[in-house]
Amino acid sequence: MIRNNNQRRNFRSTLPDKIVSRTNTSEEEVPLMQFVSEKFPDSKRNDIKKWLKYSHLRVNGNVVTAFDYPVLPGDTVELNFARPFVVLKHPRLKIVYEDDDIIVVNKGYGLLSVDNDSKRTKETAYSILRNYVKEVNPLNKIFIIHRLDRDTSGLMMFAKTMQAKEAMQHNWNNMVLARTYVAVLDGTVKEDSGVISSYIGETSEHEVFSSQNPSDGKKAVTRFKVLRRAHGKTLVEFSLDTGRKNQIRIHAASELGCPISGDRRYGGTHSSLNRLALHARSLRFAHPATRRDMNFETPIPAGFLKL
Repeated sequence: MIRNNNQRRNFRSTLPDKIVSRTNTSEEEVPLMQFVSEKFPDSKRNDIKKWLKYSHLRVNGNVVTAFDYPVLPGDTVELNFARPFVVLKHPRLKIVYEDDDIIVVNKGYGLLSVDNDSKRTKETAYSILRNYVKEVNPLNKIFIIHRLDRDTSGLMMFAKTMQAKEAMQHNWNNMVLARTYVAVLDGTVKEDSGVISSYIGETSEHEVFSSQNPSDGKKAVTRFKVLRRAHGKTLVEFSLDTGRKNQIRIHAASELGCPISGDRRYGGTHSSLNRLALHARSLRFAHPATRRDMNFETPIPAGFLKL
């Protein structure tokens, strides 16, 4: 009998997983194939090659197919004897880390985090991940923890359980240990570093603005450090003490006087990148279930450096 794609997917998702985990308890890194061979001594070499080729192996939640991938001290390797792990393949969304409680992704620019009332779209980071987890198991769910603007790229996280979602959101300031962004600004920022503090409010027309009057909005604090200056532009690293709507974009334009390149809404010039030059570069937080220190970082986008 020939099954269509949907039938194959449903048949595949009903197969029970048989996952066994092993942790590298040594003080040295070990190539993945050697590690699996040592931890599963009854396995044949050809079996290990097939597991690698067909995505049966994960390291720290990520599917790995390279035989020489380094398994570092403390890394956890999972082997699914029953079936391949489902792999998310999407040009604008990449999974950086996944376990039973959370998913950390690198979101591309131009992709909404989730649908909102004013912008209905067929595809969002949320919908892509929802379809992905349901392919693993139709009963699986995904939960929004925080958001990135549509035109901001970079790291964000989702919860796979309501408990993880509530643990992060109800204690956000203590759970999130650090968040940094990089942006290319139009103009030259004179100070090498500093702290911006203002009150961010929103008009009835949903225009967000910055003010020094406490009655105009909620307090917003942004820290900045200049990484590079060239050709009338400045590459800046930002970190947030608060998380107000459009906080970095407004503080760059209003308080530093140098809007983000490509940010036409707040006075930025047209960018040759054809995008907003803002990227969520790093994310560090306490794991909602284990309280383990989780730290992720992505490279500065190559296009930012070219500007």
